[in-house]
Amino acid sequence: MSSETFKFQAESRELLDLMVHSIYSNKEIFLRELISNASDALDKLRIEAIQFPDFLKESGEAEIVIETDKKVRTLTIRDNGIGMSREEVIENIGTIAKSGTKEFLQKIQDAKKGESADLIGQFGVGFYSVFMIANQVTILTRRAGQTTATKWVSDGKGEFTVSDAEKAAPGTEITLLLKPVDEENGLEDYTEFQTISSIVKRYSDFIGYPIVMTDENEKDKEKAKKTLNSMKPIWAKSETEVKPEEYNEFYKHISHDWNEPLKVIPFKAEGTIEYQSILFIPSRAPFDFYYQGYKSGLQLYVRRVMILEAFEDMLPHYLRFVKGVVESSDLPLNISREMLQHDRVTLQMKKRLGKKVLDTLQELLEKDRENYIKFWGEFGNAVKEGMTVDFENKDKLQELLLFYSTNDAEKQTTLKEYVGRMKPDQKDIYYFAGENRETMTNSPLIEIYKNKGYEVILLTEAVDEIVAGTIMEYSGKKMKSIEKGEADIEKTKDEKKADKELKNTEKEYDELIKYLETELGEYVKQVRLTTRLVSAPSCVVSDEAGMSPHLERFLKRTNMKVPENKRIMELNPAHNIVQKLKARFDADKSDPVISEYAELLLGYSYLGAGAEPPDVVRFNNLLVRVLDDTLK
Repeated sequence: MSSETFKFQAESRELLDLMVHSIYSNKEIFLRELISNASDALDKLRIEAIQFPDFLKESGEAEIVIETDKKVRTLTIRDNGIGMSREEVIENIGTIAKSGTKEFLQKIQDAKKGESADLIGQFGVGFYSVFMIANQVTILTRRAGQTTATKWVSDGKGEFTVSDAEKAAPGTEITLLLKPVDEENGLEDYTEFQTISSIVKRYSDFIGYPIVMTDENEKDKEKAKKTLNSMKPIWAKSETEVKPEEYNEFYKHISHDWNEPLKVIPFKAEGTIEYQSILFIPSRAPFDFYYQGYKSGLQLYVRRVMILEAFEDMLPHYLRFVKGVVESSDLPLNISREMLQHDRVTLQMKKRLGKKVLDTLQELLEKDRENYIKFWGEFGNAVKEGMTVDFENKDKLQELLLFYSTNDAEKQTTLKEYVGRMKPDQKDIYYFAGENRETMTNSPLIEIYKNKGYEVILLTEAVDEIVAGTIMEYSGKKMKSIEKGEADIEKTKDEKKADKELKNTEKEYDELIKYLETELGEYVKQVRLTTRLVSAPSCVVSDEAGMSPHLERFLKRTNMKVPENKRIMELNPAHNIVQKLKARFDADKSDPVISEYAELLLGYSYLGAGAEPPDVVRFNNLLVRVLDDTLK
């Protein structure tokens, strides 16, 4: 197989056009992307060399070389890293954003001005920024362990050619045929040593391999070849040595994210186990963060050698949003991933790093609420996952939770803040699960709590109800769902009197209740009278061990098998509609309208709980019939 020409797909051509004309305002970023890719290739070679030592002998001393040719206006970036096979070239370079092109294009079109560049790192399309400054791109690459090289050529307009080639050693070199200098439009002279040197210093000084370039203005040939970066690992430096912008650039390098991190966490551990790390909390979640198959993990170094590019078990899975690097001298270079998972040193590192992240989040919550709210909006559901699995850190995690409540329509609250606002006579922490906060706020179920001035937490996501169930109790107060069991709240004298009177009323309603339990038996397990309702005639609740309609719907949507979950229907005997229904029943127990009214009340009750009536079509037909009869 020698030479093949491929056409970019229509979406890929559109994406290339966007890359060149719309996305990048800062065109020099292309060099950062190419150097970052070269550094990754050198890292991967060292990882594979643990199993295949000859790879290092074949490749020689690791370095990234930059060369220019002013006459023909070319810029070449060369590395002696892992290289690529022909198949890898076609897969990695020939297909743009293969798993997300459509979504990427949609997000670009939807993005506000100035936000589009932030999307680059989320879709892995940074390499293609080269077409902003180059009329043609040529890649010559040979994979370690193989003898045949591959050449990839494209002008970025619609086609690319892949052919067999020759290359003396493994690695990759990328040659850019540069566009003419156009400073007005941000196109500098990228053949100038000073231009390249300043870009490298700005974005890639932390790269752990020498970035070498020959200064053609230097007459002394020995001095002309210069290393442009310091190469000292940023995590090995003291915090006072590192500028914020250096941390930001390093984060972008390891995460391939174009946004700056929300929080930087330098951390050095000393004692029986010593290691250095630098962790980052991103400011935005990747587009696929909550999808199965999302790849996460920290880079793991042993004595300055990367042994794993992404070690998932260095932090608990629910903290998978954290990016960063960990270096230890207490681990052997040739340790396998399987051994790492159970290694004593690794397990202690995992525990301490996880604690450090949680402590940092707590500090962010207390001292920088605005940024914590941003974090919560992106990664809050991941923290909630931790509540269901990390019981050792349950106390720390529950302090990080934010909820909406009836206290403020816009601001979220912590449990600690909620408890601080509780009424003196309030016994429990009340919560309500549903899909829509406005619907929940106006639900009949919440009225009695509003009247007493009790705050109710509003849980709008299905996982929230599971989290509330794991908390069970906070600061000596039980977590209590207002739609489960009896309304166990402190009663006034009048309310206590009403409860006593309800006992006598229940005897009067005994026959009607038995009738309703028979008629509605397909949907309800019990019908009973209640004093919890204020303006509503009826409601439905679950028993203490049941699940809310919100959680039930969520589980059904995920195709999970949901056990039968019949509700309890409660009637307000003080309401005019309930009293009239009883009077009609007492007058004629065989009246068919009673059954229809019962179904309407049931449907109304489900709607009040933020759920669909059990039989939507039946409910609609009955409603139309009643309206028709009423308007005669």
